[in-house]
Amino acid sequence: MAVNKDMKILVIDDFQTMRRIVINLLRQLGFSNTYEAVDGQQAWERIQADRDFDLIVSDWNMPNMTGLELLEKVRAHPDYKELPFIMVTAEGKRENVIMAVEKGVSNYVVKPFNAATLKQKLTRVIGDF
Repeated sequence: MAVNKDMKILVIDDFQTMRRIVINLLRQLGFSNTYEAVDGQQAWERIQADRDFDLIVSDWNMPNMTGLELLEKVRAHPDYKELPFIMVTAEGKRENVIMAVEKGVSNYVVKPFNAATLKQKLTRVIGDF
């Protein structure tokens, strides 16, 4: 099955510059149906209100609700437990990767990264495109 390039992607980061970078990389890869949230709390509210996101790309370290806390909420909810979730972080520590995997993250990207790296991570999660 071909990947739907019109899939609805929620990009979450407390820094607007980083959200812009991720959204621009997604556009370079052909994905333009993107939405933003400034932290896990706002993202959780959007997920519950919109209910039809196809992919989450979330920063780890954010105020109010971290990416890991958001991941736990998403995985605990029956409607979203299968929702592809990619964690973005500056922390490449092995224990962080293990913790995210244990919580059910779909994949993990360490900053800084480029379109090729993002494409590789996305392909592992949603299939080849």
